[in-house]
Amino acid sequence: MSVSDRRKHFKTPENTRKDSLFSLRVIFLDDSEHVFQMEQRVLGKDFFNSVCGHLKLVEKEYFGLEFRHHCGSYVWLELLKPLAKQIKRRNDLTFRFIVKFFPPDPGELQREVTRYLFALQIKQDLSIGSLTCNDNSAALLVSYLLQAEIGDFIEELDKQHLENKRYIPNQDVLHKKILRFHKRHRGQSPAEADHQLLEVSRKLDMYGIRPHAATDGENMRINLAVTHCGVLVFQVRTFC
Repeated sequence: MSVSDRRKHFKTPENTRKDSLFSLRVIFLDDSEHVFQMEQRVLGKDFFNSVCGHLKLVEKEYFGLEFRHHCGSYVWLELLKPLAKQIKRRNDLTFRFIVKFFPPDPGELQREVTRYLFALQIKQDLSIGSLTCNDNSAALLVSYLLQAEIGDFIEELDKQHLENKRYIPNQDVLHKKILRFHKRHRGQSPAEADHQLLEVSRKLDMYGIRPHAATDGENMRINLAVTHCGVLVFQVRTFC
């Protein structure tokens, strides 16, 4: 074997370092994305801290990174476990940065950026129908989202915005009610609208509930949710 041939069988330090890196794509709550280069041997918390640093987020304890496990289900990134022990598929290294724990009173959130991220989570949960509520509450929540995103009520602007953007599944039915609520918020800043959004959300029965599939002792399908009240158990049909 020639020297040149033998070199092909040995990795240079540069190649070794390149092979030891994960390119991890993170999708944020505003649908923006960023790719983080992380060494495989580092702990999950190192990756999570890098993500929070990218957002300049201080109140990190409420958030987490969710990804699809090789078994097919979504799981949380474990902070005290090396990345290499958690990531088995190199072809799909996508994580979602989302709220993991909801405080009983959003007033406990100290920073505006944290409240903004919570507002984005509420917006996302409303759009997919996981935060269920009556029509009045749904219309009121959307009106606060409008105030935060486009400012004071202008009828034509509101109508155009609602035509192009869907906040809730039954938005067309609640169109007039949303506009009527939005008129009342004149003068509110985006931060004030976010605060009001969270105040309404925290009073809803499904606030902070994120169900996870499981089975009980009799092998019956159930859903579990960890909330500020403790662990809640639901029958599967609750979320059908």
